[in-house]
Amino acid sequence: MRSEPGSSRPLPDPASIDWSEVDDGALDELILGVPREFTRDELVEAAGLDPEESGRLWRALGFTDSEPGDRVYTRADLEAARMVTRLSQEWLPETVAREAVARAIAQSLSRLAEWQIGMLAQVAAAHIGELTPRDAARLAAEVIPDLEALQSYVWRRHLAATASRWVAGVQRRDVADIVADTWPLSVGFADMVGFTRTTRRRSMDELGEMIERFGAVTNEVIANGRGRVIKTVGDEVLFVTEHPADAAAIALGLRDRVRTEPSLPLLRIGLAHGMVLARYGDVYGEVVNVAARLTSEARPDTVLVDKEMYDALRDDPRFDLRRIATLHTRGYSHLRAWALRGARER
Repeated sequence: MRSEPGSSRPLPDPASIDWSEVDDGALDELILGVPREFTRDELVEAAGLDPEESGRLWRALGFTDSEPGDRVYTRADLEAARMVTRLSQEWLPETVAREAVARAIAQSLSRLAEWQIGMLAQVAAAHIGELTPRDAARLAAEVIPDLEALQSYVWRRHLAATASRWVAGVQRRDVADIVADTWPLSVGFADMVGFTRTTRRRSMDELGEMIERFGAVTNEVIANGRGRVIKTVGDEVLFVTEHPADAAAIALGLRDRVRTEPSLPLLRIGLAHGMVLARYGDVYGEVVNVAARLTSEARPDTVLVDKEMYDALRDDPRFDLRRIATLHTRGYSHLRAWALRGARER
């Protein structure tokens, strides 16, 4: 049994409910809203897609291939396929680019869908005593249009914010860098210390609550510090900022905030600055690798920075930087690093 934050009444465990009467047809009715009526060949022909490419795009979206005669596609699938055809002709002529876009969208939305189904199952399970499982599932599905509208709103807000940053960045950069998708960024990793050991001592519910709290705390501190969360993977968050001082302030803010969170282990954090390949919502390159290595070498409750970060921060009165011994870590036999603290910690 799990308790909803702020509520004393525990929520039922969705896995304890007999959902056998909620079959695939019922789920289609509740979620897709339209029947499955087309085979793969019928869909491809009606949408004007290349059969081989349509299969690659479908797999890039994270779905398995259907059997040739199976009627598993809906009119919504047909409209989406026609949209892909239009986009291919007008905006994305490169096949590789289309598949990369499909993968990026799928990776983001599949994680979101996993979380939302778990949440909706809890909502449905909370009403099992008064409704049948199918009726309870229908009740939970009624919030899907609101979730869809909220997702669209949040996406547009992020789109506007990202567009503003992009335009501002373009105005002070070389055309070659813009074409190559390379940007000068500060990259940070924050890692929970002893995560594996901690998971052995906590129940699944406690572990889930810890992960949720870690995500809430890191997102709040990073957003308030003018940073962007690139991704959270289990016990680690990857973030970027445009300015080294912002990354340094975020790192110290994360360290200090987690100290006050009894449910969270201490952090170790690594920061690096330089040119980064930013593509499809992720970041790549030497700077990302250096930040990751610094994180793995940092002691609990400390922040390490590379030479480029040190050069950018050394004259900033808000920070204190202390050279540490040269690091010998995987891929870097002589990695120079500095320990970062706030000026008041001198």
